[in-house]
Amino acid sequence: MPFIWDYDINELKKTKSGRLLILEKMINYGPDEGEKISLSEVKRNWKKLNLDPLNKRLMELLIWGK
Repeated sequence: MPFIWDYDINELKKTKSGRLLILEKMINYGPDEGEKISLSEVKRNWKKLNLDPLNKRLMELLIWGK
């Protein structure tokens, strides 16, 4: 799980906003070794994600080819 030092990861997993924060951190800072970012989760939450602009542009190119 990405390192989120000021939150309890298990508590974050219980809420939609918490899962969204975890997904954002995984995209912006990279997943831990052995973890994968779910493409379906990214697509489903794309408009809600607060991403680093360069990461967002890269993801748009990789996912949609824009």
